[in-house]
This record gives sequence, structure tokens and C-alpha cells, in this order.
Amino acid sequence: MAPKVRVHHFAQKKAAGEPIVMLTCYDAVTAKIFDAAGVDTFLVGDSYGSTILGYASTIPVELEDMERATAAVARGTERAFIVADLPLGSCEASDALAVESAIRLVKAGAEAVKLEGGTRRARTIAAIVDAGINVCAHIGYTPQSINALGGPRVQGRGGKAAEERLLADALAVQEAGAYAVVLEMVPAPLAVRITESLDIPTIGIGAGNATDGQVLVWTDMAGMGDWQPSFAKRFGEVGAALRKAVEDYCEDVRARAFPDPDHTFDK
Repeated sequence: MAPKVRVHHFAQKKAAGEPIVMLTCYDAVTAKIFDAAGVDTFLVGDSYGSTILGYASTIPVELEDMERATAAVARGTERAFIVADLPLGSCEASDALAVESAIRLVKAGAEAVKLEGGTRRARTIAAIVDAGINVCAHIGYTPQSINALGGPRVQGRGGKAAEERLLADALAVQEAGAYAVVLEMVPAPLAVRITESLDIPTIGIGAGNATDGQVLVWTDMAGMGDWQPSFAKRFGEVGAALRKAVEDYCEDVRARAFPDPDHTFDK
């Protein structure tokens, strides 16, 4: 097993021009597989709600959901760095609530928390960092704000003013103490500008290939559904393979071909 990934390694990777590999993860079984495959950092995302729990969006996800998922991922992980999302409602009311929520995720097994929002969340990021907890920021398209944003829309378009607002967000979260920032659904040229303007790493999702790292929702990456965002490449067809395995199991059980003599305890 390769050495444990720590927070300072991300700054080292940016300095060396070595891309950071991030992937979402929600349970111990997949954590063990992804860890062995060499993923640098797991995001226990609130996408857990839409990928695993069956919600239409991330909005219904509760802090308790994130605690359980984070704990499960931690139990299956040896090497990767674990980041857990602060879900909607866990930090908006006050900085004190945000710190309390972040502490709960760290106790569950997270080594950092992720917080959506730029300039408007800078004070909250600073409070969590001041409590001794690593923070990964998240700007651009922020799914928890889907209603305010008018849907899943690319951010940073609309001229120089829109670009400057997003750059200001990036600089604000860096100044607040975030160790990295996710850029979601940001035009690639703007993502390049932000990446070059920051000392901290940028992790892109739908933001081109020039960010300091990339993240995808693992079920999109592995072909677990019939649909995925246009920016998500399918690196496998795990869903189809799983369905075929279940179909074969059903067929063998119904034909009394399983269990066979090679799969019994009394042979």
C-alpha cells in the first residue's frame, strides 16, 4: 500500500504539476476498491442523496446521512484522503453551527469538509479552519443552490463582470484558509485563469482539463445509470455488468443449477 495521503500533499502536487485524482465514494465496499486503484482523495459528497438514497437532488440530505456515509468510507480506506460534504442546513444558520457540523463529520472519519459558496462563505470557512479542520471550498455551480441559480447552469458566463465575481470567490476562499477549491461547470478558459491565480489547488468538474485535479461522481464515471452529465466520461459499464450477473444468478436459481456440487458446505 502506498503512503497515506495527507493535506499537504495536494499543495505539493500543484507545485509539481501532478494532477490530483478525486472520486466520490459513499460506502466501505467501493472505498476499498477505489483505494486500491490509487485514487488520491475521496469526496463523500451529498450526491449520496441522488446516487444512493434515491432523492431527486442533494437538497434533502441530512447531516446524519453524511455521518453514516463518511464513517462507512473511512472503514474501507487506508490510503486516500477523505473529504465530506457539509449538506444544506448544516452551516447556513451560523458559523458556530458550521463548526459543530464539521466536527461531527471529522469524528465520523473525515479529514476535511467541503463547503459550497465563495465570498459569502469565506467567514464560515475561516471559522472552521480556525477550529483546526481542513476545508475544501466549492464554487461555480453549487448544487445546494440549484433553485437560486435557476437550475444546473454553467457559471462565470455573461461577460467580464461574471468572470470577475467567480475569480473573487476563488481568492476569497483561499484567503479564508481553504486548502483546495472545486470548480464546477466553469468555462475552461476561466478555470485556467483561476487556477493560475491561486496558490491552492483547483479540482475541476466540467471545467476543462487544465485544473490541478479532477473529480467525478463515481456512478457517472463507471456507467451505473442511463444518464450522466455531458462532462462525465464513462470509463466502464459497471451497471450493465452487474445487471448481467444478477440475471445469471436468477436464471441459475430458477433452474436449480445453483447451488451446485462445487458450492456447498458438505462436499
